[in-house]
Amino acid sequence: MPDELVIRQLLPADVDAAEAVGWAALSPLWPDDFRPADDDVRRARARLRVGHLQQTDPGGCWVAEAGGEIVAIALALIREGVWGFSLFGVHPEHHGRGIGSAVYAPALAYGKDCRGGIILSSEHPAAMRRYATSGFSLRPCVSTAGMLERRGLPAGLQSRPGDLLDEEDRATCAAASRFVRGASHEQDLEACLAAGRDLLVLPGRGFAIHQDGSPSLLAALDEEAATDLLWSVFAAAPAGATVHADFITAGNDWAIDVSLRCRLALSADGPVFVRGDVGPMAPYLPSGAYL
Repeated sequence: MPDELVIRQLLPADVDAAEAVGWAALSPLWPDDFRPADDDVRRARARLRVGHLQQTDPGGCWVAEAGGEIVAIALALIREGVWGFSLFGVHPEHHGRGIGSAVYAPALAYGKDCRGGIILSSEHPAAMRRYATSGFSLRPCVSTAGMLERRGLPAGLQSRPGDLLDEEDRATCAAASRFVRGASHEQDLEACLAAGRDLLVLPGRGFAIHQDGSPSLLAALDEEAATDLLWSVFAAAPAGATVHADFITAGNDWAIDVSLRCRLALSADGPVFVRGDVGPMAPYLPSGAYL
């Protein structure tokens, strides 16, 4: 480990630099079809994510600094007793120096007293090894993607646009989140929407956050509701759009069925790692940022 390395908590003034490091580390994993066309928009959304977690979970947000520059980032959150790992990256120029392990350790320790934990992993061998040796169990995943076949969309969908100012909609979101993972997403929903996403709600049964017809988060009390929500998400895609659904774990075959009916292609995805009590994880498509 380099002598000049400093591991410290992320500060508000670090947000821009931390976002840049995260993007440098993870951008090779992003398919070109799903990158925002406007890099300024992408950067603003990423900074919102980093800044939001720095405010809600300062104890879970860490950076590595070498030579006075931020070279790695690890962001974790805790929601109602469930720890989640939101973002982890080491600048490519600093790989192989033990920096990843050093910055991961305090973010992981932030959740030591939590009853459960969730990590959405990339397919990078080092990342999967790190999580598997940290006390987490691996759950294989698939993703679906492709140009949406709109002729497969059913009529009579019941999901509708949601409003976080509506008490019933907020209650629906909280109940569905607690059912699928044992913790509400309520603290993060405004940040999701501020990043250019939209909310759909099936009152009393579930909700979905999506961006241009691709689900960012979906949680429901039953598979019928989840299916209606996913159909409704895909129906919101612009004509000719390419859409995707990620981190589909076992027990969420309803999402695979809907995707295949829309002529989307299946592929392997990075696994989900869990430990402790995290609920059934179904019907559920987790958020990359907020689990």
